[in-house]
Amino acid sequence: MAAREDESEPGISVLRIPMSLEEAAWLYQADEVCPEDLPMTAAEALAAGVDSPTLCELAGLPRNADSREIRDAFEQALAELEIALPDPALAQRYALRRLAVRFAAGEVGLTDLASDTWWEVEVETAEEQAFVALLRTCACCSEYTLGLDEEAWKSQLRLAALALASHPTVGPESVR
Repeated sequence: MAAREDESEPGISVLRIPMSLEEAAWLYQADEVCPEDLPMTAAEALAAGVDSPTLCELAGLPRNADSREIRDAFEQALAELEIALPDPALAQRYALRRLAVRFAAGEVGLTDLASDTWWEVEVETAEEQAFVALLRTCACCSEYTLGLDEEAWKSQLRLAALALASHPTVGPESVR
């Protein structure tokens, strides 16, 4: 699928690359997809030739529909298309790797990396562990936790992100 500009917020234009339903299932299971984005994902899948009754229904839902209704329709559409939801722990590892790939590509900044949720991911590889060990739980407190050598930390973080990005471990086959 081709990339397109998304102007969901006035004055902000970002490049949005449509994701496959399989990738959406992995990110959904890792809580990395907002329910209000799922109708557009369904519409893009329909445009790409994927079809099921509930996928059509989901594509027709507005962004402001009840999130439970959207989630139920998404899960039903996946079942109709025989796309299994992955194990949540594997999905989180995939989301962590995806974050590293996006950081290495310059798509996300340091403040986007700050979160305490990554510390809860059950990492299994040395690359995952190295990346998570460098993440901070709070963007505003970095200066206190990093000491004086912030540039060295940024460099280490970039190297860890590149190592993780080059080491596909888990995730949908279509995006490995």
